[in-house]
Amino acid sequence: MDYVPLKYSTTTIITKYWRPRENYLQQIIDSIKNKVEENDIVTISEKAISTALSNIVDESKIHSGWLAHFLAKHWMRLFWGYILGPLCHLKKKTIQHFKAYPIEEGSAHKQVALQYAGFLQALMHGSEGGIDGSNLPYSYVSLPLKNAQHIAQRIKEHIKAKFKKNVAVMIVDTDKTYSFGNFHFTPRPKPIKKIHSFGGVLAYVIGRFFKMKRRATPIAVAGLQIQTEEALEIAEVANRARGFGAGRTVWDMADTFKVALTDVTWDMLDKVEHKPIVIVKPSHLRKKSAHISHLYVRGV
Repeated sequence: MDYVPLKYSTTTIITKYWRPRENYLQQIIDSIKNKVEENDIVTISEKAISTALSNIVDESKIHSGWLAHFLAKHWMRLFWGYILGPLCHLKKKTIQHFKAYPIEEGSAHKQVALQYAGFLQALMHGSEGGIDGSNLPYSYVSLPLKNAQHIAQRIKEHIKAKFKKNVAVMIVDTDKTYSFGNFHFTPRPKPIKKIHSFGGVLAYVIGRFFKMKRRATPIAVAGLQIQTEEALEIAEVANRARGFGAGRTVWDMADTFKVALTDVTWDMLDKVEHKPIVIVKPSHLRKKSAHISHLYVRGV
């Protein structure tokens, strides 16, 4: 089934920073009122939802083992700093960060990665298994959602109940999906179906080394029958419109506030412009078939 590329318009929704125990459903409703229309696609950041749900870990309370210490001191500094970083065509500034990777904080982070994501994910240089510390204060990191499809469906139904409008809801992660023709794969776990998740660091290195097309990863879709290629396009359009808040990485975030890596506070993050919601409006869709055959939801 062939598609002519879609054109999209986006409406970026600025909200306050969603702290733990935030009523994110009410935040969504209040934020999109008078902005959302029938058949819109409401995309939402996975990290914002995870934070609101208190799906976070304080790494300052983690006791790291010998393997985590090895990964922080040797794997990150040597392999990523001198071999894998250049091999993956990463920026020089990023590689310099790897060469000076913090051992104490890094060991705790790698311990969390080993515990929650597994060994192959812990070999990643960041966002191991969807674990992410950017736009979070102190030593907190967010964990990937376990029930993203259920959450997306709940948000969709909540919007329908409040506004009497049928919309689609997509939850998006900034971690990349790589595409080789019609084959799509990602190192992060549990993307939507038809995006293959395998290999952890191996998938990342392959995608980066061969400079494959990479886009943000949709992890749940509710209320929309959609092909994988279109889902990826929508996720990437939304991701670009959303931006990176206080910074793309924990190093960027620390630079933004001119503090040490673990000295960013909740109050600092409150002062940054946050855009967890992007409304995407497909302006036209031309397809050679009148029927879309697959409903893509999060894989198990």
